[in-house]
This record gives sequence, structure tokens and C-alpha cells, in this order.
Amino acid sequence: MLSLRMLYFEDLSVGMAETLTKTVASHDVVGFAELTGDRNPIHLSEHFAAKTAFGGRIAHGLYTASLISAVLGTRLPGPGAVYVSQTLNFRAPVRIGDTVEVTVTVAELDPQRQRARLACTCRVGEAVVLDGEALVKVPSQAKGKRPVPKL
Repeated sequence: MLSLRMLYFEDLSVGMAETLTKTVASHDVVGFAELTGDRNPIHLSEHFAAKTAFGGRIAHGLYTASLISAVLGTRLPGPGAVYVSQTLNFRAPVRIGDTVEVTVTVAELDPQRQRARLACTCRVGEAVVLDGEALVKVPSQAKGKRPVPKL
């Protein structure tokens, strides 16, 4: 996974980007189902999922979206950033064994409110499987220090 990088609002610029790559394993999907309680058999049962339009198991859409959260919370902007909102457009399924590439790009900065609008795209190969925008509040270095995480 990504190592921590702490950026302040003043460190951000439009066009900055960070990418995370994750191969989705069966145990990731099972663990997400256990964590959330979403035990839809399309995610957990190959027998059931084979009879659907997808022809096999798929990852939860919000599992894929949670990879965006991983980028926001660890790298861009990193620890201390707080989600305000997120839009999600699910474009295609993510299957067990797919490698998802998540890219988060700074699209707009609002210095008055210390907020950043971030374009979020998840791809499997060339196909966009999820896209949307996140709005996050980012700590300002000028307005005070934030705690440094100890891991």
C-alpha cells in the first residue's frame, strides 16, 4: 500500500496527481463483505454470479471507491484531510483478479475554505470502471500544526 505523505493546503497545485495500483483478491471481497454486511451473492458465490449478466463474481462498487479514500487519506492530500463529499459513477464491473489503477488529480483549489476538488478515476487496463469527484478540506500550515501520525 501507499506510504504516508502529509501535504498542507499550501503544498497543493492544480494538476498534482497520485496513483495507487491494487489487484483485487477474493479475500479482499470477502473481507469487505464481512466488514460492511453486504453479502450479496454476486460478490461471494461463483455459482450465483455465473448466472448473472456479469458471468462471475465482481467486487463491491464501494470497495473500488474505497481505494480512492486510501489515496486521499495517505498521499493526496494525506493525513488530516477530511472528506466533504464524493460523487461516484460506476462504469464497469471489477472482477476478482483485476488490477485497479486509481488516479486522484487536483482539479480545483478554494483557498478561502481550504478545500480541494479532486478528479478521481479507477481503471482496469484502458477501461474506466469508476470515476467521480471528491471534495476535501485540507489543513493549512499557516493556520496551525496538525499531529504527525506515529505508525
